[in-house]
Amino acid sequence: MADNPLRAQILALPDKPGVYRFYDGRDQLLYIGKARNLKKRVGSYFTKSSGTAFRIRHMASKVRVIRFTVVATEYDALLLESAQIREYQPRYNVEKKDDKSYPYIVILNERIPRLFPTRNTHIAGAEYYGPYSNVGSMKVLLDLLRKLFPYRTCNFNLSAENVSAGKFRVCLDYHIKLCKGPCEGHQTEEEYQINLQNIRHILKGKIGEASEFLKAQISAAAERLAFEEAQGIAERLTRLEQFQARSTVVNPDVGEVDVCTLASNDQSVFLNYMRVINGTIITSDTIEYKRKLDEGDAELLLMGVEEMRKKYGSAAKEVLVPFPILMQHPHLKFVYPKIGDKRKLLDLSKKNAFEHYNTKLKRQEENRDKRKNMELLTQMQQDLMMKNIPYHIECFDNSNLQGTNPVSAIVVFRNGLPSKRDYRIFNVRTVEGPDDFATMEEAVYRRYRRMLDEEQPLPQLIIIDGGKGQLSSAVKSLRELGLEDKVDIIGIAKKLEEIYRPGDPLPLSINKRSPSLRLIQQARDEAHRFGITRHRAKRTSAALTTGLEDIAGIGDKTAAKLLKHFKSVKRIKAASAADLASVIGEAKGKMVYQALQPEGPSQ
Repeated sequence: MADNPLRAQILALPDKPGVYRFYDGRDQLLYIGKARNLKKRVGSYFTKSSGTAFRIRHMASKVRVIRFTVVATEYDALLLESAQIREYQPRYNVEKKDDKSYPYIVILNERIPRLFPTRNTHIAGAEYYGPYSNVGSMKVLLDLLRKLFPYRTCNFNLSAENVSAGKFRVCLDYHIKLCKGPCEGHQTEEEYQINLQNIRHILKGKIGEASEFLKAQISAAAERLAFEEAQGIAERLTRLEQFQARSTVVNPDVGEVDVCTLASNDQSVFLNYMRVINGTIITSDTIEYKRKLDEGDAELLLMGVEEMRKKYGSAAKEVLVPFPILMQHPHLKFVYPKIGDKRKLLDLSKKNAFEHYNTKLKRQEENRDKRKNMELLTQMQQDLMMKNIPYHIECFDNSNLQGTNPVSAIVVFRNGLPSKRDYRIFNVRTVEGPDDFATMEEAVYRRYRRMLDEEQPLPQLIIIDGGKGQLSSAVKSLRELGLEDKVDIIGIAKKLEEIYRPGDPLPLSINKRSPSLRLIQQARDEAHRFGITRHRAKRTSAALTTGLEDIAGIGDKTAAKLLKHFKSVKRIKAASAADLASVIGEAKGKMVYQALQPEGPSQ
């Protein structure tokens, strides 16, 4: 067990439920925990067990003083533990990562109460509904409430004296029927409060009571033969019923329940809470806890249930949970459903928890990749002796077949990754025959002339696929544009994979296994692949149109029609005039036949 001072303290603990607190030698609070049996639970931290986690042993080695509070039940211990953790935030207790301030809908205590969203929860005498974890859904709800039961949004002091004295005039909201004009006395205080009471019902999830009120109003208007008024109320009722249909996810007979599930790994727990009234989800919220010691899923689930119910003011007598809970609660029933509507709610809550869990893992993976790429780019800056980190890299490669259809491909890497939407192909305009140097000179000049004209940010590194000759041609273009000293440029020779810098006859000394060299090779290979693909497409297109579109009177559509029917130029040349005429007409068929068979074989 522990050393003598701690052993004496542990032996003095009672065999009763309660909360224990660990302190170090400077009387700093380390940890707060709850227990069904204080003596057994506290003693378990100090036994020499090989299965005890390192972080628990590390924390226990610092404990010098143990203090405790005895309570009546294990549930009372849970409540006291949660309250003290929130107040003191001990170093080794589970850490709540979600510290956002959520908005509420507030109704002020006034003669003609105002209703609006707020994050200030300290307004005296006000009624609060929420909090709402999704601001967008809260705004949609407020918009619906104004259309169903109009309320004022102005800041005027609508005392009876001020209204009687005619101090105010109705605003635009009155004319577009979003307010009934209590500022001028068009709506009495009693009528306004009736509307407000229905708003309260909807905010509490009791939509049925608001529906019954509207149905009664429709009947009353019909009895007075006020059919136009009845039609207007019926349209409001339809809106409310549509809202209820969208909100109800299970049978309304489910009643009022809370749902709590979690998704977890060794470090984090994502706990989803849903408050359900009559089959409608009133609230859905997910929070993250970071494990510090050996907190189990059941312990964290109970902590989350207690915290969420308090946060959202739930009075439900039943909580749906993803596994059996043994703790006895005086006023609350933990239910683990296996079938039916309650199981559907549990599955929906689980889905929400796992969505947050997967989103966090994806974000962590993206951050790891960013850090990894940042290390790679920093290493590349050092290996290539660059002025700046190469966040933006562009690589050039030329493609031609015996000088025909020459193209230059440009691929772009951003933050160490290919940015395919930025890839470009240049059809070479000024070069005749197979001249890689002139092709590279033209492509580099046109690329960066355009970027300068459009005021686009320049890359930090340009890679040229080729040795010193192609590199010199690219540098010539940069010099003409005034960019020679503003952008780093290198060439990679294919045979020995050597890296050259301008003006240096000797290659750079880079380790063949260096990640920097691998990234340069990746960019070069990607440029080659992209260029070859586009060059093949260009050659194919040229081959398909040879001898067709050059014929006077034959355009793209006619050539395409012939190729679609005969499948190749060779078959078109072998076709008779009658065969050609059957596809494109007698006149054009004759032109094509004569152009492809200039000696005019016998028919």
